[in-house]
Amino acid sequence: MTQPCEPTIRSSFLDRLPRETGIGAVLLCIIAVGHFATPNFLTLSNVKVLLLNGAVIGFLCLGQTFVLLTGGIDLSTGSIVAMSCVFAAVLMQYAGIPWPLAVVLVMGIGIATGMISGLIIHYAGVPPFIVTFAMQGVAASIPQIITGANFIMITQKGYALIGQSRPLGVPFPVIALVMAVVCASIFLKKTVTGTHICAVGGNAEASRLAGINIRKITVLVYAISGFCAACGGLIYGSRIMVGSPNPGRVGDDLFFSIAASVVGGVSLFGGTGTILGAMIGAVMIATVSNLMNVLSINPFWQPLVIGLIILGGVTFDTLHSSKRLRLPWKKLWKSSFGFRGNS
Repeated sequence: MTQPCEPTIRSSFLDRLPRETGIGAVLLCIIAVGHFATPNFLTLSNVKVLLLNGAVIGFLCLGQTFVLLTGGIDLSTGSIVAMSCVFAAVLMQYAGIPWPLAVVLVMGIGIATGMISGLIIHYAGVPPFIVTFAMQGVAASIPQIITGANFIMITQKGYALIGQSRPLGVPFPVIALVMAVVCASIFLKKTVTGTHICAVGGNAEASRLAGINIRKITVLVYAISGFCAACGGLIYGSRIMVGSPNPGRVGDDLFFSIAASVVGGVSLFGGTGTILGAMIGAVMIATVSNLMNVLSINPFWQPLVIGLIILGGVTFDTLHSSKRLRLPWKKLWKSSFGFRGNS
């Protein structure tokens, strides 16, 4: 009589675990592998590099998460990084604008770019994939046209504080990301608009009938994504003090942001996922990339590994959403032990 209750106890225990437990365990395993693979992995200097690179991925992942929660996708983030990096240099060097004001203007450009995508998606009814893919081409071409594919040196030294300062020994981009993550988590969990974002991703038509402003939500999430991408561009530019049209243009940043969100538990079908899970996914992707660099693995292998991670995450998400993932285990248990649940 006691055996049939055992699977129920195990299932209940697993259900009580946080959603992020699985991806957190995978991250710890990767860190352990890196530690045993090379003594250079967990050194203080390498951890700082990992965190700094992970901050850019984290910002892009944060913006992508908002979009994915509504069931959309933003393919323009990498190009907005490059465009923001160049516009910051142009505003400071050619227009003579002080760097704090230039930073604010660049953030505004990122927000405006995202808003344009959101408005087209809502009013024209064009799929997000198509709209953001087109915006990717536009945002990638603008910095190339402005600079002639050259670099713009930045001489305002205060701009370096964004990417190079280390308050209390912690890179400033990491501090900024943590603050952004906390604000984003509170926004999603504690505000009506945050609840509406998840509701739209769960069922857009039901949300519309319930009185949720779909246009507002759509424009908002793409504006947030554009803002986060602009933050990534500012971090890149301030780290090297150069306005370069190359960051994000090759697609790695976009690739990493989607991978981090998906493996962090954010569903591509919308409505499911957490900011914390996405950030753990971002740290995992940054860790995998950093470990491959430390081990001097050919960089051509990195897209292959990240691609397999995306494929695995999407496959798991698809099976889980269609309830197919649990079915074999239930059948196996019933056939092996004759378990019938409450019947």
